[in-house]
Parts: sequence; C-alpha cells; structure tokens
Amino acid sequence: MTMQFEIAALASGHDRKSFSCGVAPLDRYLKEQAGQDIKRRAALCYVACPHGEDRIAGYYTLSAGDVALKDMPEDIARKLPRYPVVPVARVGRLAIDKEFQGNRLGAALLWDAADRALRSEMGVFALAVDAKDEQAADFYRHFGFIAFASKPLQLFLPLVTIAKTGA
Repeated sequence: MTMQFEIAALASGHDRKSFSCGVAPLDRYLKEQAGQDIKRRAALCYVACPHGEDRIAGYYTLSAGDVALKDMPEDIARKLPRYPVVPVARVGRLAIDKEFQGNRLGAALLWDAADRALRSEMGVFALAVDAKDEQAADFYRHFGFIAFASKPLQLFLPLVTIAKTGA
C-alpha cells in the first residue's frame, strides 16, 4: 500500500525536531531558520506529512528570484523581453527525511512547487533551482530542467513547459 502525504505550508504544529535528511545544513534550516524566513516573507516553506500526522517527511522552500538573461540558452533568451534579468520562482531547498527517501516524495514535492509557481499571481518565467551537487542536478534534469551553460548546478524549467506537462 502506498503511503499518502498531505502537503501544506509549514505551521507551528509540525514536528520539525525529528526531521533528518542526512544533510546537516538542510536539517538545520528546517529546525532553526524556516520559521524566521516565513515571518520575514523571505521564503515560504511547504512540508509533506504522512496523512493524519505532524511529523515532516519532506519539505521545500519557494521564493521569488531572478536569473540573468545572458545566462539563458540562446534559443530561449531570443524569445524573452530584453530585460537584464528574468523573473523566476526559486526552489531554494528540497529535502526528504531519511525514513521516506526512495518513495518519489521528492518528485511529488517538486511538482507541488511547480504547480504553486504556475498558479501564482506573479509574473514568473520559470521554476529555478540551485542543485547542491551533480546527483541533485541529475534529479532535476530527469524532470526536464535545463542547466545554464555557465552554471551547470543552476537549472530551470519554463512554466510553459510545466503547463504543457500538467504539473
């Protein structure tokens, strides 16, 4: 039987203390910094919890950002307005608790972020991510993300592509 998860904005009732993804900065962020970022409106944090539970199985952050037009692949940049930067929705962090890794929860959280970016009332061209390493970059490329030529660990997926795939 497949475990069911509920994805919602991080709230005070969620159990942050027991979260452990195996990457200390990502664990520390959720436990110590996420609440402050939400209060300051620097980023929003969404968590996946097993249905009916408050323990966090995974999380991601979403914020507004931009990327330099000159860093975009030429075939894409050619179709964009000639502004120096392109607005994006940025997934700043994405982490899955060790107990829940390998169950495609990361993909579910990524597509939840894509759906939120697509439904946003802000003008953004793409969903952007900063992969922490090559393995993480491979994860994003698997879902169609495109790396910037000069920054291979920074990737993006145009919202028009997300809309076509039905995130």
